[in-house]
Parts: sequence; C-alpha cells; structure tokens
Amino acid sequence: MGPDGMLFIFSLFDEGALLFLAVYFVITLSDLECDYLNARVCCDKLNYWVLVEMVCHNLLSLLLLCLGHWILFILYCPLGAWFTYRYLRKPSGNIGVFDPTEIHNQKLLKTYMRQSLARLGFHLVFFFVFLYWMIYSLVKGY
Repeated sequence: MGPDGMLFIFSLFDEGALLFLAVYFVITLSDLECDYLNARVCCDKLNYWVLVEMVCHNLLSLLLLCLGHWILFILYCPLGAWFTYRYLRKPSGNIGVFDPTEIHNQKLLKTYMRQSLARLGFHLVFFFVFLYWMIYSLVKGY
C-alpha cells in the first residue's frame, strides 16, 4: 500500500469524525432552538470542539497539499480557511466563536444553524469522495 492509500484511509477516518462533529453541532444548536439547553451550556459545548474541528480539517488539507492532490486540496481548503478566519476574528469580549450573550440578541442562531447544515453537507460529500479515492488507490495498487 502506497502513500496515497494511507492518505485516503486516514482522510476517511478524519472525515468521518468531522461528519460526526457536524451532526453534533446541528443537534446541539437545535436543542438550543427548542429550549432544551440554555445558551451558556450550548456555547460551552460547541466552543470546546471548534479548535478540534479546525485542526482536523486543516491537517487533512495540509496532507492533501503535501502529497500532491491539488484538485482535492483546492476544493477542500476553503472551509478550513473559513474555520481559521472565524476562530481568529472572534471579538475580544466573547468566550469563543459561539457566545451566549450574542446568540439570541443578534439572532445568530439561525445563521449558525445554516452554517452547520452546510458543513454537514460538505463533509458528507467529501466522505464519499474520499471513500471513492481510497478504494481506487487500494485497487490500483494491486
């Protein structure tokens, strides 16, 4: 098995974890929308995973770049750049990317929900893209 096979096996596991995390974000935000969680608990739960999500996504982008998969890198990288931008540009008074005082006052809950659903769709598509490339690279090796 070559480096491409190892890359796509890793990418499948990484993308599966990111897909699970996107579902977790959607469920947690929907719990806040239905008043099953208060804003503080919801934002604490989500802010805990923001850095993990950003690192996992950018690590896979870096691996795609290093191993020469330019088209996949160009398609996969913008979401990681957006994660990094959001993380670095959070206001100084906020506790994290998700802030409990702003999530209801500025009506950001609907925006966060749309972003989470878009991320869910993105990760679902790339899960199957990486599954295809994993199978292709493993069959090509024989």
